[in-house]
Amino acid sequence: MIEPLYIPGNSALHRLPAWLKLLALAVAGAGLFLLHDPRGLALVCLAAALLLRSAGTSPAGVWRQVRGLIWVLLAVGLFTGVFQGWLEALTVLLRIAAMVGLALAVTLSTRTSDLIAVCERALMPLQRIGLVDAGKVALALALALRFVPEIWRNFQEIREAQAARGLGANPVALIVPLVVLTLKRAQEVAEAIDARSP
Repeated sequence: MIEPLYIPGNSALHRLPAWLKLLALAVAGAGLFLLHDPRGLALVCLAAALLLRSAGTSPAGVWRQVRGLIWVLLAVGLFTGVFQGWLEALTVLLRIAAMVGLALAVTLSTRTSDLIAVCERALMPLQRIGLVDAGKVALALALALRFVPEIWRNFQEIREAQAARGLGANPVALIVPLVVLTLKRAQEVAEAIDARSP
């Protein structure tokens, strides 16, 4: 069973309605691109850290959620530093860290069902004019939210199994079974969505 990201609590962040948190996250995400001073971005990172703390998570819990991004951040920072300067690299990394922290705070303090319900309501105007099926999109989002953590769990299980067989340093022995399991699960997701079709 996949553990949900939501951490039950009664903080002010938990009590805010899901639509307001998502709206604030969207506004903050746009606002971060208007900030170019690393000091201002560092303050936003601090605010995100305080929100994460109020959501009831620990530094170890945050690390478990974001450790997969470390290599991506290092690559982005190195690329930006070489081609645009190290101050710009610091700005980009702080912007990403702030956005990830804010998004994680919203995710940890909001039930998945509430997030999906907000997305479905937001898509209803598009459904009325025939552009999307809000119910199907909401279902796909719900399945994806369960699917992504499962890929990470499969990765960990395969890595441990391959390490036990002495294949820990072999990327092919790790990637091939992961791709097979992911494609199999994707097929199940597609069948589940088709089963909901009228």
